[in-house]
This record gives sequence, C-alpha cells and structure tokens, in this order.
Amino acid sequence: MPEEIKQERNLRKALTATVVSDKQDKTLVVKVSRRAAHPLYRKVVTFTSKCYVHDENNEAKAGDVVQIMETRPLSKTKRWRLVAIVKRAVTE
Repeated sequence: MPEEIKQERNLRKALTATVVSDKQDKTLVVKVSRRAAHPLYRKVVTFTSKCYVHDENNEAKAGDVVQIMETRPLSKTKRWRLVAIVKRAVTE
C-alpha cells in the first residue's frame, strides 16, 4: 500500500459516543455529546448529535459507551463503524 494512501486513512474522525438503540440488525444509534461555549452568552452548553453506526457482530447494547470511526457510506444514513466498546452498561 503506498504511503500517501495509508496517511489518508489515518485522518478519519474517531469519536466516543453512548449507544441509544440497538434494536436494528447490525446497526446502532448513538448519541455524540460535546460541550462548547454558547456563541452569544458564553455559557457552557452540551450539544448532542445522533449517528448511525455499523456493528457487524451485534456486540454493543443500549447504554454502552463506544468508540466509533468514520467510514465510507454503508447505507443511506450509516457513515460510521464500531471500533471498540469502551464501557459496558450496567444491566439489572
């Protein structure tokens, strides 16, 4: 593999997110949260966005904290893939 292609792959975004839903087959819905200052009032506010993630082996469950990475489009909405499960949810 040429060096310039290998470097390009390493520039993919990686985020930490919380699994909201695991009801679909091989797909997770995750919530990505980030904290930033409000543009006008400068108060720290939590902004959230929803992403669809490809989970090949259906490993993650709702409530898990996962690491996701940007990938090529896998469907109409899926643009991310599961890299690792950082922390399992407490199940009762």
